[in-house]
Amino acid sequence: MADPYVTLERRADGVAVVRLDRPKMNALSSELLGQLAEAAAQLIEDPPGAVVVWGGPRIFAAGADVNEFIDPDSGRPTSARARLVAERFRTALDSVAAIPVPTVAAVDGYALGGGCELALACDLRVASEAARFGQPEILLGIIPGGGGTQRLTRLVGPARAKDLILSGRQVAADEALRIGLADRVVPAGSTIDEALALAATLAAGPRRAMALAKAAIDRGAEVELGEGLDLEADNFAEVFETPDAATGVASFLEHGPGRARFASS
Repeated sequence: MADPYVTLERRADGVAVVRLDRPKMNALSSELLGQLAEAAAQLIEDPPGAVVVWGGPRIFAAGADVNEFIDPDSGRPTSARARLVAERFRTALDSVAAIPVPTVAAVDGYALGGGCELALACDLRVASEAARFGQPEILLGIIPGGGGTQRLTRLVGPARAKDLILSGRQVAADEALRIGLADRVVPAGSTIDEALALAATLAAGPRRAMALAKAAIDRGAEVELGEGLDLEADNFAEVFETPDAATGVASFLEHGPGRARFASS
């Protein structure tokens, strides 16, 4: 039986925690990626209110397991092995991105290479002030293969993505916050608590509206503006079919904003 490198805990407040735990550096091996994809599949099938992805208090994830680039017969890295690793990353991280509720990466320590790409596959990133992000693949003579050239560009823009990817440099938490790579920076030692608190707040919201808003943002970013606006209009109309919309509108008219308690949370 494979070692459990990924665990899934569902909390009473509606938050699910996906924990990576592969000594020593949470290297994203094929086995870990497979377990991550399985956990994400469970969360897609039976969504909680929100999800936190955490690598533990010391490190988020140091990247791909470089040993898996090596062909066992030749003892050399090969394009065939690289493609296999990239496919496993694609399956796992696309599954994380497809979870239909808010996802929060709780980043302690290093989030490098594939670890950074995993954080990018989440909706939000809460980082310790001691965290460091980076795509250092160029320093190995290769390029990101787990979504870094695409998700990082969409998040911080082409010029900043090129700066980080072409230099391979690491980004401290304050710079990550400034360029939009991190969404919140918190004192060291408090990352998981802050991420759980944020996730609990999101989980208390109207879940169908959250899912429709997330889908409109994610899918709209991949199409022309007109098509994205059509998608938004469709999702806007659909959300009014939910009990939460009736509850929220009635609460606003009677009590003002921010006081509704939603049945779906």
